[in-house]
Amino acid sequence: MSAAAFRSASPEALPRLDYVACASLAGFHRMAYWEWGDPDNDKVLLCVHGLTRTGRDFDQLARVLQRDFRVVCPDVVGRGRSDWLADPAGYVVPQYVADMVTLIARLRPATLNWVGTSMGGLIGLALAGALIASPATRPARGAWGLGSAPDVPLGRMVFNDIGPALDADGLARIATYVGEDRRFGSFQEAVDYVHSRSMGFGPHDAATWEDLTRFAVHEQNGQWIKHYDLRMAQPFGAQTPETLVAAEQMLWQAWDHLPVSALILRGQQSDILSAATLEQMLARNPRARGLQFAGVGHAPTLRSADQIAAVRDFLLSA
Repeated sequence: MSAAAFRSASPEALPRLDYVACASLAGFHRMAYWEWGDPDNDKVLLCVHGLTRTGRDFDQLARVLQRDFRVVCPDVVGRGRSDWLADPAGYVVPQYVADMVTLIARLRPATLNWVGTSMGGLIGLALAGALIASPATRPARGAWGLGSAPDVPLGRMVFNDIGPALDADGLARIATYVGEDRRFGSFQEAVDYVHSRSMGFGPHDAATWEDLTRFAVHEQNGQWIKHYDLRMAQPFGAQTPETLVAAEQMLWQAWDHLPVSALILRGQQSDILSAATLEQMLARNPRARGLQFAGVGHAPTLRSADQIAAVRDFLLSA
């Protein structure tokens, strides 16, 4: 289908589901990804979700942006339709970055833009940092399978309620439920649970909370269970103050040298990205701009008209 045909597509259009084979120290696994827009469009927007979410979180945003981009929304390994890792120690950002590199090689972008919510923003920043740290080995278009063309240019990046420094209170809150084995007797019970655990998403009507739950659980033997591998809580809970400090230092270095324009979105009540960290990010990188949303914590869902407009305007501005 041509780009023109996609521009006239129904707003209720559904994404295409595909898979890419990725490698870890324990073997191979498949990562699922949801794709919107013209598959021949080499202007790619990669949208990466938060810790316990899926690529379908970006449905509303993708329906709008598919007119301008090939929008790709992966289910990070261990979530959604993707495989689970044989070794849960692999549920860490370096493995996620490696998987994204494999996906990018499949997509063959001429321009790669990024929207990352929470963990998805950390993955994007770590990926950018790896490219910055190793300019001699920076992936050329040939590395993506496009022959001896120039380097793939990294386009604009959106960091949704995330930065190099993470607030301890927010991390502690997430730790209370990420490995929690909850089973629900009905879909409505699951909706109520997601609502109670995700108040930071901001105010939404009942239909939206149902939609936010639809891909966060699946039915198994008459019960509704979480879509992700609960073992991912093991490396999350094993972080020490020393490893957190080291990771923060590397992320700040990547942020300070980020070579592209960036938009930082923040919920004004966020317990992950503090107002002070946002201010510091803006001070340390002149290519960045920030925008806050009232009545929202961690994290904006990018479903409301004002949030979608903010992302679209930034990505498409001159």
